[in-house]
Amino acid sequence: MTIEKTLNEDKLVIALGGRLDTVSSPELEKELDASLDGVKDLVLDLENLEYISSSGLRVLLKAQKVMTKQGEMKVINVNEMIMEIFEVTGFSDILTIA
Repeated sequence: MTIEKTLNEDKLVIALGGRLDTVSSPELEKELDASLDGVKDLVLDLENLEYISSSGLRVLLKAQKVMTKQGEMKVINVNEMIMEIFEVTGFSDILTIA
């Protein structure tokens, strides 16, 4: 998995690529834990994300809970396969998908 971060004042954009699964989700969780302090606008760009597992979904849910308290989180560029996973799991109702 690749993680590209762009911080502009209190807006953080994280672009993910590859597979967000049991192996890679701890890396994203660690990155988010270290990066969200002071962020009011979190954007997760999933354009290059090929797969997300339940452990990846858990990391997104944790980030959503943090951002609900301090700002907002948006998920952008969701491909059909990832959107189908979001819909089946109910995450399409939890996340703000643009």
